[in-house]
Amino acid sequence: RTEKGRTSVFDGVPGSLPALSFAAKLQSKAAGVGFDWPDVDGALPKVPEELAEVEQARREGDPEHVREEVGDLLFAVVNVARHLKVDPESALRAASQKFRRRFETVERLAGERGIDLHAGTTDPAAHLATLDALWDEAKHLTADNS
Repeated sequence: RTEKGRTSVFDGVPGSLPALSFAAKLQSKAAGVGFDWPDVDGALPKVPEELAEVEQARREGDPEHVREEVGDLLFAVVNVARHLKVDPESALRAASQKFRRRFETVERLAGERGIDLHAGTTDPAAHLATLDALWDEAKHLTADNS
């Protein structure tokens, strides 16, 4: 570290990494000097704790505080993923792709049934209920129904 002129365990972690990878790398570096939970059981309770802080910030109505707390929630989830040896980038990418496949099935089902996906402005609750029912059906039609 001294030869490279580094003064922090975080020196050399590229800030240009995708955010989830950046968070995981920072956590790994801190863990390397002993600043870490011994296992996932220490990290897991932080997720609902951070979620409660998001909910509190939302109730307070300060958008910047909400953004900060959402960041803390994501950071806590990355920590859980790291402890479970799950790459958060690939996990989120896979979840996003699964969402896309399902929603494309919702679009197809809606089209087959003459349901206008953009009709939610007149009765949002009823429209959401219709789309939610299509979503449940799409989950059963796709192989990845978890």
